Amino acid sequence: MASRRRSARRSTGWRRSPTRRGSNEEVEKHGVGEPEQDLSGADIAVVLGGDGTMLRGLQRFLGSDIPVIGVNFGRVGFLASIQPNELESGLARVFSGDYRVVQLTTLEVEAGGTRGAAVNDVVVLSGIKGRMVELGWALGGEDLGVQPCDGLICSTPSGSTAYNLSNGGPVLVRGLDAMAVTFIAPHSLHARPMVVPRGLDLEIRNRTPDVPASVLVDGHALAEVSVGEEPITIRLGDQRTLLATLPEATFFRRYRETFGS
Repeated sequence: MASRRRSARRSTGWRRSPTRRGSNEEVEKHGVGEPEQDLSGADIAVVLGGDGTMLRGLQRFLGSDIPVIGVNFGRVGFLASIQPNELESGLARVFSGDYRVVQLTTLEVEAGGTRGAAVNDVVVLSGIKGRMVELGWALGGEDLGVQPCDGLICSTPSGSTAYNLSNGGPVLVRGLDAMAVTFIAPHSLHARPMVVPRGLDLEIRNRTPDVPASVLVDGHALAEVSVGEEPITIRLGDQRTLLATLPEATFFRRYRETFGS
């Protein structure tokens, strides 16, 4: 749900992505609510759910100045700052203006003639289960060779604590203007995750003749790329999405609560 205000805001900029279907998917998934509405006049969007639903909300308002705050009804809820037992008191604080807004870095990806925008990550996987894929990769136009692996994860700071973390990638603290590049099960003793600053595009080429590479944007299929096709290009996006949190729900507190012993 979203609170409203008198003057409408206009969303601006590039925002083409398969996951922009967001709110309509949630309506179909849960069987409640209404299809897409004009929410350009909202002050803040409140998401009830887990991290997947939060990603839908952040995608939905990408390119606007409407922040998104989450109430955790999921399993992990790392992006949410209100717990279910604090629903009423937490929302009362939010609607009185007691929250902070953090700008989250996004990714832009071009693959197979299609464009997408990611809040969490872009993942390139072997298109055939159980088969390794050979990925050629380059950063800033400099060739870094070919890596046999199960795939590659390019994540934002927000996404660094998700699939990237599970594969031994680095945690990027919110506020960093960088992306993490982490191979999935690389067949090498020397493949290590890398943190890449803005301005260096990541280019990935499928070098496996008989295995397509599948490109996922925040967990949703974007394209399949075969050997000889144009490279998959990933870069830090020009747009930010806005995450609202309660003042005490800092990144390090949520990190300790979620991943600490």
